Amino acid sequence: MKIFDCHSHWATEKGYLFRTDVERAQQEKVWRTPFKLFTEQEQADYFRKNNVRNIMDISWIKELPLEEMREYHDYVIGVQKQHHDVMFGQWLQFDPRRHGKAAVQEFQRCIDQKAGFVGLCVNGQVTGVPACDPEWDPFYKASIDAGVPVMILCGLTGIGQGLPGGKGIVLDDGHPRHIDRVAARFPQLRILAARPGWPWQDEVIALMLHKSNVSYELHGWGPKQFTPALKKEIAGRMQDRIMFGCDFPVLRYEKVIADWHAQGYTEQVLEKVLCRNAEVYFGAS
Repeated sequence: MKIFDCHSHWATEKGYLFRTDVERAQQEKVWRTPFKLFTEQEQADYFRKNNVRNIMDISWIKELPLEEMREYHDYVIGVQKQHHDVMFGQWLQFDPRRHGKAAVQEFQRCIDQKAGFVGLCVNGQVTGVPACDPEWDPFYKASIDAGVPVMILCGLTGIGQGLPGGKGIVLDDGHPRHIDRVAARFPQLRILAARPGWPWQDEVIALMLHKSNVSYELHGWGPKQFTPALKKEIAGRMQDRIMFGCDFPVLRYEKVIADWHAQGYTEQVLEKVLCRNAEVYFGAS
């Protein structure tokens, strides 16, 4: 079965999400996946081996000066051009208070390269700027103009998990209420709510029922950990609006895909969630 992974991270030395030994040890504790660096070629070959096409996220660079971020954007887009058969696109993250209007211009510059999909990923928890804050509005308007969806992270994050103070992150900055306000204010904006929204899973389901411009992507968790309500929606009324995300390299396809197949879903549902829904949503078929 083909796999379309809507959200994973870079596993290369230049792009790896966790930069320090402490963070990498914490990754192994939270996700129980051994730390390993891949070369760019090894990473692409791993995707090919697992019949995966994905959208990557080099999320950590949002804490850098914008001039340094440009170098990384050119890096990920350059690697994508070399491996476009398995790398469909890139999510870009920014801190709107740190980078301001120039960040919107950089976002547009990356879109204009037309090397593949480029979209905005909003991380309200790490930036401390919830998705409904007006600071994000210029990015939403640019996304509408470009005709690309926006990913908005919600629910429990693994960043800072288990550390004293949780690395300063306030979980409520990822509450689905912020997505609801964005969806209401920008009905033309296609929004991909991302990560299982626990502990607010029912709120995400209600949001999808109410706002047709919101779909749902499930990276960062294995399907065995989903709530009963979410498992029911995957097999039922939301089966055309829910999409797969792996969160490689902290999770690996071999285990996550096997766990999906072990949940008792029909082949038709699995085909939709693991590939077809995303192909339609991103125009990738």
